[in-house]
Amino acid sequence: MTAEHAQRRKAAAPFVLMVKPVGARCNLSCRYCYYLGTDVRLGQPAEGCMSEETLEALIRNYMESSPGPVVSFTWHGGEPALAGLDFYRRAVALQKKYLPAGFSCWNSLQTNGVLLDDDWCDFLAAERFDVGLSLDGTAELHDACRPQAGGGGSWEGAIAAARRLLRRGVRPDLLCTVTSDTARQPLAVYRTLRDLGTGWMQFLPIVRRTPDGRVTPDSVSPESYGAFLCDVFDEWVRHDTARTGVQIFAEAMRALGGGEPTLCTMAPVCGRALVVEKDGSVYSCDHYVRPEYRLGNVCTDRLADLADAPRQLAFGRAKRDTLPARCKACRFLPLCGGGCPKDRFPAENGEGAPYLCEGLLHFFSCAEGRLRELLRLQKSGLSPQEAQRALCEWERRLWQDVGRNDPCPCGSGKKAKKCCWNRRP
Repeated sequence: MTAEHAQRRKAAAPFVLMVKPVGARCNLSCRYCYYLGTDVRLGQPAEGCMSEETLEALIRNYMESSPGPVVSFTWHGGEPALAGLDFYRRAVALQKKYLPAGFSCWNSLQTNGVLLDDDWCDFLAAERFDVGLSLDGTAELHDACRPQAGGGGSWEGAIAAARRLLRRGVRPDLLCTVTSDTARQPLAVYRTLRDLGTGWMQFLPIVRRTPDGRVTPDSVSPESYGAFLCDVFDEWVRHDTARTGVQIFAEAMRALGGGEPTLCTMAPVCGRALVVEKDGSVYSCDHYVRPEYRLGNVCTDRLADLADAPRQLAFGRAKRDTLPARCKACRFLPLCGGGCPKDRFPAENGEGAPYLCEGLLHFFSCAEGRLRELLRLQKSGLSPQEAQRALCEWERRLWQDVGRNDPCPCGSGKKAKKCCWNRRP
């Protein structure tokens, strides 16, 4: 490595890659999928896989561009397991070949789990892959949302994959979408995921629009999303803080503790998660894989240069710079970051209004006090179990002698009967 190259690496800001080795190709036909048809829109064949030449160019380029010390690969789709197990064996071999001294490599496979047999799970465990497993709550909800391309549900396949992984010591991160139907069953959904014992879950609100701008029927409404999060939070905060992590709760606690959320939708700016398609083309974001957001190609362009290209930096800053006035004045802005730009819909004054704003405002209002207290208890040196018990006692004392017409203890400024009265312990 030349001195100039070393200096450029040191000066580079961290970024991550989401790699789509088979593009939008998938073995499921999820009703809410925003990625189906992407290959056609990009002028690529729907079939096929990233070539070995492109794979090697990608890995070498990323290893030479990353400031380290961890180089992170997220394998996504479509269904990335359709690339085949040999593809990932080759990828790991190339990572080891090009990994700089003193660096480490982290891999995550985001999958529907249907193809993860024993051989797959042995490999993922041996190579220390993290696994994100899509699981939409109960069997009924999951199969309704995530049917197999040839017909039939995918619940049994996903659950079998989870159990195979757990037996090998791999605890998958459960990704659950929140649709209009899911939002009606918050506790059934949460308890199903929790009882699998993986220890971590995240909720992804489905917000889609028709070509004429209307929100689709399967999209979760702001009010329903806020109620869903509040119901899940009540269950989690009173029973499960010591054994289960929920992404949005953890990210909110990070922000309340003075840190910056790591989740892009909650961070103040974005643009540091590039997407690589199967032909090596690089795009600004997973939700913006469109010709106008193409930055270059891993075979011809240095990834660090693409991540720091003026138009990509402007893309990331636009999340903050285009916030409407109401967001800039909101005390919860450090927690929500204005949401994902794709979910900001034009308002009458021309400003992009975050679609989920009212729901998130309701959730943060109800959760803030308890999250702050949990943060304090955790910092005091209590064990997770002791902090859980102390938090429950604190909440009971908080509601002692509070009447329906008294100010809600959550601090929202509303009367208790108009706020958290039905959620009190």
